[in-house]
Amino acid sequence: MFALRSARSLLTASRLSIYQSPLSNPLFVQARFRSQLAPRRIHFIKRHKGVLPIPIGGSIKGTTLAFGDWGIRIKENGARLSAKQLTAAEEVIKRKLKIVKGARIWMRVFPDVPVCIKGNETRMGKGKGSFEFWATRVAPGRVLFEIGGVPVREELAREALRLACDKLPVMCEFIRHDTPPRLGSLVLPREEMESFPPQTVMTAS
Repeated sequence: MFALRSARSLLTASRLSIYQSPLSNPLFVQARFRSQLAPRRIHFIKRHKGVLPIPIGGSIKGTTLAFGDWGIRIKENGARLSAKQLTAAEEVIKRKLKIVKGARIWMRVFPDVPVCIKGNETRMGKGKGSFEFWATRVAPGRVLFEIGGVPVREELAREALRLACDKLPVMCEFIRHDTPPRLGSLVLPREEMESFPPQTVMTAS
């Protein structure tokens, strides 16, 4: 014969199952769709707000093209871009380049920062707000999208990337292979590039 569990133990187990949420697990795995921009595995769903990165060390990494022939990069101060904004910009580029067979799009940033929001007029305390959306912090001068794979006319690339810029809350500029890199809000001329040490000048992300 096996012993039956007491009523007190059953009540305790039911309370623990109610109050234990999957967010308390440090290895929380979020179910997502294939087309959704979100990390596959995370440790903690709630993180600090953080600050926008500012390239003050002289690095020009990620400010030039690395995969495609045309691209856009941030022209003004950095910003926090959400996954919804990046998805909308990517869909516009795909729709415009649909007529070009073999054209590829590279997204140089990825939303992996969870953003938590509390309701308006909420009293202080009572913990952090609930998870709302995924975002990424982008530094000034960072390349966002690239177009390539097959030869694409400059007029078509400019129009596709212009429509993508309309979906983003930042001011972007059109770049090509001969466009000099950016150091924050400063565009480095060619003579400045030759004076940089070889380990500082990096074109790939």
